[in-house]
Amino acid sequence: MDVAPPGFSLAGDVGRGNLIVLRSFGKFFGLAGIRLGFALLDRPSAVRLAAMLGPWAVSGPALAIGTAALADTAWIEAMRHRLVAASGRLDGILIGAGLGIPGGTALFRLVRTPAAPALFHHLGCAGILVRKFPDNTTWLRFGLPAGEEEWQRLQIAMDAFHNNG
Repeated sequence: MDVAPPGFSLAGDVGRGNLIVLRSFGKFFGLAGIRLGFALLDRPSAVRLAAMLGPWAVSGPALAIGTAALADTAWIEAMRHRLVAASGRLDGILIGAGLGIPGGTALFRLVRTPAAPALFHHLGCAGILVRKFPDNTTWLRFGLPAGEEEWQRLQIAMDAFHNNG
């Protein structure tokens, strides 16, 4: 939900019971290595969850970083806009290569194509990593390229595959 506008979150509804909202700092904040997340839930559910999980220590630096990240609303809003623009750019490359996009978020896109195994291999040879799905060999998941050089490499690889495939 970090990539969605604030009104889309169910966080405000946790007091109604039978609802737990889980949050992490991995993808959106670029803090995967910090291993930090939290749960929003009503007090009775929190007591039950704590009894099941036991003590769960979180380091002081991780708490400080997480607190600062959540408080930086200007950065969060700017990142939402950048991700929407980047995912639109990714859509253009994927659609331009003749791929269908049945799903995704502002952080990634899921494509469906019978050529997924060949495309996975082609992209890997170009140094582009995408996620394949062993249970559905027609799917690939594309993350957003990190910078302009990676965008160009993806565009070139997708054009070559589309024109030769």
